[in-house]
Amino acid sequence: MTATHTLTVENLELGYGNRTVVENLDLVVPPGKITCIVGANACGKSTLLRSMSRLLSPRGGRVLLDGKDVHRLPAKKLARTLGLLPQSPIAPEGIVVADLVGRGRHPHQRVLSRWSREDDAAVADALAATHITELAERSVDELSGGQRQRVWIAMVLAQQTDLLLLDEPTTFLDVSHQVEVLDLLTDLNRDRGTTIVMVLHDLNLAARYADHLVAMAGGRVYGVGDPSDVLTAETVGAVFGLDSRVISDPVSGKPLVLPVGRHHVV
Repeated sequence: MTATHTLTVENLELGYGNRTVVENLDLVVPPGKITCIVGANACGKSTLLRSMSRLLSPRGGRVLLDGKDVHRLPAKKLARTLGLLPQSPIAPEGIVVADLVGRGRHPHQRVLSRWSREDDAAVADALAATHITELAERSVDELSGGQRQRVWIAMVLAQQTDLLLLDEPTTFLDVSHQVEVLDLLTDLNRDRGTTIVMVLHDLNLAARYADHLVAMAGGRVYGVGDPSDVLTAETVGAVFGLDSRVISDPVSGKPLVLPVGRHHVV
């Protein structure tokens, strides 16, 4: 499948109260690619994602979906094209897994329309893809943090959007499940052409899975492009204040960041 939707940010300024978090930020999301956003805590990564999904209105500038301001699009129309997994989402008390995943189908339903076979299939596919089919009738309240995270990912998969924004989708997951989720998102991108933008803390996972890497510092874009061009020791030092060595990942051929601690200098 070929991605057709475009998502761009123009001269964006964002903040909370008197505090400016993002300023003068321009960004073009490559259609049909996986974009990973990295940066130190409080650099504006999550704030940017919230504005791109119109949860946060900009103080200046615009977020454009297919050339139209996302903050002026009807909510349901936007939700049929763009899905969001925010940080630390909260589930209604007592809801079971299948019902929460089913909420991803709401944008596709009209007033008074019945639940369809297509809705059943989308939920079943999302449960299977995230390996939580056996949890379908369990209360979300009873699940571990990692299981809950997979339920939320299943919900946005059931939404079946062409654009997917994920804020730390591997939170609470152990290493094997982190790789499993990122492989799943890569399959979604390769098989369906879904454009994916995600914030990741792990630099090496971001470098391995990203087609396009965005490094942020101080509310601005410090570097953007192919991971091999962006993820250098100089960038890691400027963005994270970390001394490091960057080598080629023997598995993927992408950059691999090796932090240098005070007690490990040879």
